[in-house]
Amino acid sequence: MSSVAAQERRRTGPAPARATASSEGPGLSRKHREWLAAGLFLAPDVLGLLVFVAVPMVLSIVLSFFQVSGFGSYEWIGLGNYRRMMNDPLFWDSMQITGLYVVILVPVLFCVSLGLGLLVKQKLPGVGVYRTALFLPYVISLVVVGVLWKFLLDEQTGVVNRAMRAAGFEGASWLGSPALALGCVIAVMVWVMMGYYMIIFLAGLQEIPQEFYEAARIDGAGPWTTFRTITWPLLRPTSFFVLLMSTVAAITGGLDLIFVLTNGGPANGTSVAIFYIYQQAFGFGEYGYASAMGSFLVLIMLAISAVIFKFTRGGRFDDGE
Repeated sequence: MSSVAAQERRRTGPAPARATASSEGPGLSRKHREWLAAGLFLAPDVLGLLVFVAVPMVLSIVLSFFQVSGFGSYEWIGLGNYRRMMNDPLFWDSMQITGLYVVILVPVLFCVSLGLGLLVKQKLPGVGVYRTALFLPYVISLVVVGVLWKFLLDEQTGVVNRAMRAAGFEGASWLGSPALALGCVIAVMVWVMMGYYMIIFLAGLQEIPQEFYEAARIDGAGPWTTFRTITWPLLRPTSFFVLLMSTVAAITGGLDLIFVLTNGGPANGTSVAIFYIYQQAFGFGEYGYASAMGSFLVLIMLAISAVIFKFTRGGRFDDGE
Protein backbone atom coordinates (compact mmCIF):
# COMPACT_ATOMS: atom_id res chain seq x y z
CA MET A 1 0.00 0.00 0.00
CA SER A 2 2.82 2.33 0.85
CA SER A 3 4.55 1.64 -2.49
CA VAL A 4 1.37 2.62 -4.34
CA ALA A 5 1.26 5.92 -2.42
CA ALA A 6 4.93 6.59 -3.22
CA GLN A 7 4.34 6.05 -6.93
CA GLU A 8 1.36 8.39 -6.76
CA ARG A 9 3.49 11.08 -5.13
CA ARG A 10 6.18 10.69 -7.82
CA ARG A 11 3.60 11.15 -10.55
CA THR A 12 2.12 14.23 -8.96
CA GLY A 13 5.45 15.71 -7.82
CA PRO A 14 6.39 17.75 -10.95
CA ALA A 15 3.02 19.51 -11.01
CA PRO A 16 3.94 22.22 -8.45
CA ALA A 17 7.17 22.89 -10.36
CA ARG A 18 5.24 23.54 -13.57
CA ALA A 19 2.88 25.76 -11.72
CA THR A 20 5.79 27.69 -10.24
CA ALA A 21 7.41 28.09 -13.69
CA SER A 22 4.19 29.36 -15.17
CA SER A 23 3.70 31.76 -12.29
CA GLU A 24 7.05 33.44 -13.00
CA GLY A 25 5.62 35.06 -16.09
CA PRO A 26 5.98 34.41 -19.84
CA GLY A 27 9.56 34.30 -21.24
CA LEU A 28 10.82 34.83 -24.78
CA SER A 29 9.15 32.67 -27.36
CA ARG A 30 11.21 30.47 -29.65
CA LYS A 31 10.72 32.87 -32.55
CA HIS A 32 11.92 35.82 -30.47
CA ARG A 33 14.94 33.85 -29.28
CA GLU A 34 15.86 33.04 -32.88
CA TRP A 35 15.53 36.70 -33.87
CA LEU A 36 17.71 37.69 -30.91
CA ALA A 37 20.38 35.13 -31.81
CA ALA A 38 20.35 36.24 -35.45
CA GLY A 39 20.70 39.88 -34.39
CA LEU A 40 23.64 39.10 -32.13
CA PHE A 41 25.40 37.19 -34.91
CA LEU A 42 24.77 39.96 -37.46
CA ALA A 43 25.64 42.86 -35.14
CA PRO A 44 29.46 42.76 -35.64
CA ASP A 45 29.16 42.74 -39.44
CA VAL A 46 26.47 45.41 -39.49
CA LEU A 47 28.50 47.58 -37.15
CA GLY A 48 31.59 47.08 -39.29
CA LEU A 49 29.70 48.01 -42.46
CA LEU A 50 28.32 51.14 -40.82
CA VAL A 51 31.65 52.30 -39.40
CA PHE A 52 33.97 51.35 -42.26
CA VAL A 53 31.70 51.56 -45.33
CA ALA A 54 28.49 53.53 -44.88
CA VAL A 55 29.85 56.43 -42.82
CA PRO A 56 32.97 56.94 -45.01
CA MET A 57 30.79 56.89 -48.14
CA VAL A 58 28.51 59.58 -46.72
CA LEU A 59 31.47 61.67 -45.60
CA SER A 60 33.07 61.27 -49.04
CA ILE A 61 29.93 62.54 -50.74
CA VAL A 62 29.83 65.53 -48.38
CA LEU A 63 33.55 66.19 -48.94
CA SER A 64 33.05 66.23 -52.71
CA PHE A 65 31.27 69.59 -52.38
CA PHE A 66 34.30 71.23 -50.75
CA GLN A 67 37.66 72.50 -51.91
CA VAL A 68 40.15 71.03 -49.44
CA SER A 69 43.45 72.89 -49.04
CA GLY A 70 46.03 71.13 -46.91
CA PHE A 71 44.75 69.74 -43.64
CA GLY A 72 41.63 71.20 -42.05
CA SER A 73 40.88 73.99 -44.52
CA TYR A 74 37.54 73.54 -46.28
CA GLU A 75 35.80 75.85 -48.76
CA TRP A 76 32.31 75.18 -50.05
CA ILE A 77 32.29 75.11 -53.86
CA GLY A 78 29.08 73.18 -54.53
CA LEU A 79 29.30 71.26 -57.80
CA GLY A 80 32.69 72.73 -58.69
CA ASN A 81 34.52 69.44 -58.30
CA TYR A 82 31.98 67.66 -60.49
CA ARG A 83 32.30 70.32 -63.20
CA ARG A 84 36.06 69.95 -63.02
CA MET A 85 35.69 66.18 -63.34
CA MET A 86 33.55 66.52 -66.46
CA ASN A 87 36.23 68.65 -68.11
CA ASP A 88 39.22 66.56 -67.00
CA PRO A 89 40.57 64.58 -70.00
CA LEU A 90 42.91 62.53 -67.80
CA PHE A 91 39.99 61.31 -65.72
CA TRP A 92 38.05 60.20 -68.79
CA ASP A 93 41.18 58.54 -70.16
CA SER A 94 41.40 56.61 -66.89
CA MET A 95 37.73 55.64 -67.19
CA GLN A 96 38.37 54.39 -70.72
CA ILE A 97 41.32 52.33 -69.51
CA THR A 98 39.15 51.02 -66.66
CA GLY A 99 36.46 49.97 -69.13
CA LEU A 100 38.98 48.10 -71.27
CA TYR A 101 40.52 46.56 -68.15
CA VAL A 102 37.14 45.29 -66.88
CA VAL A 103 35.93 44.05 -70.27
CA ILE A 104 39.05 41.91 -70.70
CA LEU A 105 39.70 40.86 -67.10
CA VAL A 106 36.22 39.71 -66.05
CA PRO A 107 35.49 37.27 -68.94
CA VAL A 108 39.03 35.84 -68.88
CA LEU A 109 38.93 35.42 -65.10
CA PHE A 110 35.47 33.85 -65.30
CA CYS A 111 36.45 31.29 -67.93
CA VAL A 112 39.80 30.40 -66.34
CA SER A 113 38.27 30.00 -62.88
CA LEU A 114 35.41 27.87 -64.21
CA GLY A 115 37.84 25.68 -66.15
CA LEU A 116 40.03 25.21 -63.09
CA GLY A 117 36.98 24.43 -60.96
CA LEU A 118 35.92 21.71 -63.40
CA LEU A 119 39.49 20.37 -63.46
CA VAL A 120 40.09 20.15 -59.71
CA LYS A 121 36.66 18.58 -59.21
CA GLN A 122 37.98 15.46 -60.91
CA LYS A 123 39.41 12.64 -58.82
CA LEU A 124 43.04 13.26 -59.72
CA PRO A 125 46.07 12.01 -57.77
CA GLY A 126 47.16 14.75 -55.37
CA VAL A 127 44.25 17.02 -56.30
CA GLY A 128 44.41 18.66 -52.86
CA VAL A 129 47.94 19.86 -53.60
CA TYR A 130 46.81 21.36 -56.91
CA ARG A 131 43.92 23.17 -55.25
CA THR A 132 46.24 24.62 -52.62
CA ALA A 133 48.83 25.69 -55.19
CA LEU A 134 46.21 27.44 -57.33
CA PHE A 135 44.65 29.20 -54.35
CA LEU A 136 47.98 30.28 -52.83
CA PRO A 137 48.51 33.46 -54.95
CA TYR A 138 45.25 34.88 -53.61
CA VAL A 139 46.52 34.95 -50.03
CA ILE A 140 49.77 36.73 -50.97
CA SER A 141 49.90 40.50 -50.54
CA LEU A 142 49.45 42.39 -53.82
CA VAL A 143 52.55 44.41 -52.96
CA VAL A 144 54.61 41.21 -52.83
CA VAL A 145 52.99 40.01 -56.05
CA GLY A 146 53.83 43.32 -57.74
CA VAL A 147 57.48 43.17 -56.67
CA LEU A 148 57.75 39.55 -57.80
CA TRP A 149 56.28 40.12 -61.25
CA LYS A 150 58.20 43.37 -61.75
CA PHE A 151 61.37 41.35 -61.29
CA LEU A 152 60.17 38.59 -63.62
CA LEU A 153 59.07 41.01 -66.37
CA ASP A 154 62.05 43.35 -66.27
CA GLU A 155 63.20 44.13 -69.82
CA GLN A 156 66.91 43.58 -69.20
CA THR A 157 67.24 41.13 -66.32
CA GLY A 158 63.77 39.60 -66.11
CA VAL A 159 63.39 35.84 -66.12
CA VAL A 160 60.71 35.97 -68.84
CA ASN A 161 62.91 37.79 -71.37
CA ARG A 162 65.90 35.63 -70.50
CA ALA A 163 63.87 32.51 -71.19
CA MET A 164 62.62 33.97 -74.48
CA ARG A 165 66.15 34.85 -75.61
CA ALA A 166 67.39 31.41 -74.64
CA ALA A 167 64.63 29.93 -76.82
CA GLY A 168 65.66 32.12 -79.77
CA PHE A 169 62.97 34.79 -79.46
CA GLU A 170 63.43 38.50 -79.00
CA GLY A 171 62.55 39.88 -75.59
CA ALA A 172 59.81 42.46 -75.14
CA SER A 173 59.41 45.59 -73.04
CA TRP A 174 56.57 44.12 -71.01
CA LEU A 175 56.18 47.06 -68.64
CA GLY A 176 57.52 49.74 -70.99
CA SER A 177 54.77 49.61 -73.62
CA PRO A 178 51.27 50.93 -72.72
CA ALA A 179 49.49 48.08 -74.50
CA LEU A 180 51.75 45.36 -73.11
CA ALA A 181 51.79 46.85 -69.62
CA LEU A 182 47.99 46.77 -69.33
CA GLY A 183 47.97 43.20 -70.62
CA CYS A 184 50.57 42.23 -68.03
CA VAL A 185 48.51 43.79 -65.24
CA ILE A 186 45.45 41.85 -66.41
CA ALA A 187 47.43 38.60 -66.63
CA VAL A 188 48.85 39.04 -63.13
CA MET A 189 45.41 39.84 -61.71
CA VAL A 190 44.02 36.68 -63.31
CA TRP A 191 46.87 34.72 -61.76
CA VAL A 192 46.14 36.22 -58.35
CA MET A 193 42.35 35.92 -58.33
CA MET A 194 41.66 32.71 -60.26
CA GLY A 195 42.25 30.49 -57.23
CA TYR A 196 39.59 32.24 -55.16
CA TYR A 197 36.90 32.04 -57.82
CA MET A 198 38.00 28.47 -58.61
CA ILE A 199 37.03 27.56 -55.03
CA ILE A 200 33.67 29.31 -55.45
CA PHE A 201 32.97 27.38 -58.64
CA LEU A 202 34.14 24.15 -57.02
CA ALA A 203 31.67 24.65 -54.17
CA GLY A 204 28.87 25.19 -56.69
CA LEU A 205 29.88 22.13 -58.69
CA GLN A 206 29.91 19.92 -55.61
CA GLU A 207 26.31 20.93 -54.84
CA ILE A 208 25.07 19.42 -58.11
CA PRO A 209 23.60 15.94 -57.43
CA GLN A 210 25.65 13.16 -59.03
CA GLU A 211 22.45 11.35 -60.02
CA PHE A 212 22.00 13.84 -62.87
CA TYR A 213 25.39 12.96 -64.34
CA GLU A 214 24.73 9.24 -63.97
CA ALA A 215 21.43 9.62 -65.83
CA ALA A 216 23.20 11.60 -68.56
CA ARG A 217 25.82 8.86 -68.97
CA ILE A 218 23.10 6.23 -69.23
CA ASP A 219 21.44 8.33 -71.96
CA GLY A 220 24.74 8.53 -73.83
CA ALA A 221 25.32 12.27 -73.38
CA GLY A 222 28.84 13.51 -74.13
CA PRO A 223 30.89 15.94 -72.00
CA TRP A 224 29.71 19.06 -73.84
CA THR A 225 26.05 18.01 -73.75
CA THR A 226 26.37 17.20 -70.05
CA PHE A 227 27.91 20.58 -69.33
CA ARG A 228 25.35 22.47 -71.42
CA THR A 229 22.26 20.72 -70.09
CA ILE A 230 23.21 19.93 -66.48
CA THR A 231 26.30 21.73 -65.18
CA TRP A 232 25.72 25.20 -66.59
CA PRO A 233 22.00 25.55 -65.69
CA LEU A 234 22.60 24.39 -62.11
CA LEU A 235 25.75 26.51 -61.80
CA ARG A 236 24.06 29.75 -62.81
CA PRO A 237 23.57 31.17 -59.28
CA THR A 238 27.27 30.61 -58.60
CA SER A 239 28.15 32.13 -61.96
CA PHE A 240 26.10 35.20 -61.11
CA PHE A 241 27.98 35.65 -57.84
CA VAL A 242 31.37 35.28 -59.55
CA LEU A 243 30.39 37.69 -62.34
CA LEU A 244 29.16 40.35 -59.92
CA MET A 245 32.02 40.07 -57.44
CA SER A 246 34.75 39.95 -60.09
CA THR A 247 33.30 43.03 -61.80
CA VAL A 248 33.25 45.00 -58.56
CA ALA A 249 36.78 43.79 -57.73
CA ALA A 250 38.03 44.81 -61.19
CA ILE A 251 36.60 48.33 -60.85
CA THR A 252 37.67 49.02 -57.28
CA GLY A 253 40.66 46.72 -56.72
CA GLY A 254 44.18 46.25 -57.98
CA LEU A 255 45.50 49.60 -56.74
CA ASP A 256 48.40 48.02 -54.81
CA LEU A 257 49.45 45.92 -57.77
CA ILE A 258 49.35 48.78 -60.28
CA PHE A 259 51.17 51.11 -57.88
CA VAL A 260 54.06 48.67 -57.46
CA LEU A 261 54.13 47.10 -60.92
CA THR A 262 53.73 50.13 -63.22
CA ASN A 263 52.88 53.18 -61.07
CA GLY A 264 50.17 54.00 -63.61
CA GLY A 265 52.60 54.11 -66.53
CA PRO A 266 53.94 54.06 -69.07
CA ALA A 267 52.29 57.24 -70.43
CA ASN A 268 49.32 56.63 -68.07
CA GLY A 269 48.66 53.39 -69.94
CA THR A 270 47.69 51.56 -66.75
CA SER A 271 46.22 54.51 -64.88
CA VAL A 272 42.79 53.07 -64.14
CA ALA A 273 40.19 55.23 -62.40
CA ILE A 274 40.91 54.00 -58.89
CA PHE A 275 44.63 54.75 -59.35
CA TYR A 276 43.93 58.23 -60.73
CA ILE A 277 41.65 58.96 -57.76
CA TYR A 278 44.34 57.78 -55.35
CA GLN A 279 46.91 59.92 -57.15
CA GLN A 280 44.76 63.06 -56.90
CA ALA A 281 44.01 62.50 -53.23
CA PHE A 282 47.32 61.40 -51.77
CA GLY A 283 49.70 62.63 -54.45
CA PHE A 284 48.35 66.15 -54.96
CA GLY A 285 46.19 66.64 -51.85
CA GLU A 286 42.99 67.14 -53.89
CA TYR A 287 40.75 65.38 -51.41
CA GLY A 288 37.54 67.09 -52.45
CA TYR A 289 38.15 66.42 -56.13
CA ALA A 290 39.09 62.80 -55.41
CA SER A 291 35.89 62.39 -53.38
CA ALA A 292 33.83 63.66 -56.30
CA MET A 293 35.47 61.19 -58.68
CA GLY A 294 35.07 58.40 -56.14
CA SER A 295 31.36 59.15 -55.72
CA PHE A 296 30.93 59.11 -59.49
CA LEU A 297 32.77 55.79 -59.73
CA VAL A 298 30.48 54.29 -57.08
CA LEU A 299 27.44 55.36 -59.12
CA ILE A 300 28.92 53.74 -62.21
CA MET A 301 29.58 50.56 -60.25
CA LEU A 302 26.02 50.51 -58.89
CA ALA A 303 24.66 51.00 -62.41
CA ILE A 304 26.76 48.11 -63.74
CA SER A 305 25.63 45.92 -60.84
CA ALA A 306 22.00 46.77 -61.61
CA VAL A 307 22.53 45.82 -65.26
CA ILE A 308 24.07 42.49 -64.19
CA PHE A 309 21.11 41.86 -61.87
CA LYS A 310 18.69 42.70 -64.66
CA PHE A 311 20.47 40.60 -67.28
CA THR A 312 20.90 37.55 -65.08
CA ARG A 313 17.62 37.94 -63.15
CA GLY A 314 19.50 37.72 -59.88
CA GLY A 315 21.37 34.55 -60.82
CA ARG A 316 18.47 32.65 -62.33
CA PHE A 317 19.36 33.34 -65.96
CA ASP A 318 15.77 32.70 -66.97
CA ASP A 319 15.25 32.22 -70.66
CA GLY A 320 11.87 33.88 -70.71
CA GLU A 321 10.06 30.75 -69.58
